[in-house]
Amino acid sequence: MEWSFRPSVLADATWMAELRAVVMRPDLERLGRYHPDRVRQRFLDAFTPTHTRAIQVGGIDVGLVAVRPDDDGVWIEHFYLDPARQGRGVGSWALAQILLTDTAGRPFRLNVLQGSPARRLYERHGFSLVSQDPIDVYLMKPAPESQC
Repeated sequence: MEWSFRPSVLADATWMAELRAVVMRPDLERLGRYHPDRVRQRFLDAFTPTHTRAIQVGGIDVGLVAVRPDDDGVWIEHFYLDPARQGRGVGSWALAQILLTDTAGRPFRLNVLQGSPARRLYERHGFSLVSQDPIDVYLMKPAPESQC
């Protein structure tokens, strides 16, 4: 099956917020931070279609990722994949494609929840620890040499 991205639109917000709630629930519950309304509302409040792409497998939406440029780097945010599609290379493919983005010499940045298995994916792709607190782990990957 073919893996691809498509641009998101405002109408995607509801299913994307729902997927976020499903994907994040185990980690948020483990950290004592899960609230069914808040997990969805935080996504809806931050959703910017111009920065967000749907991840598709065979033309079917199975995930999403946002790539947001900022002064201190290019932030990878809201990277969620349907649990039934995890562990099959789709997330690794999507991240590899994102890392081809021209960052104008800025690093890639992201954060994951403490104890999240997603951290291993990011570390396999060259991200390293910047800082952490009891809830979040902040990771960074320098810009490719060709962009510096």
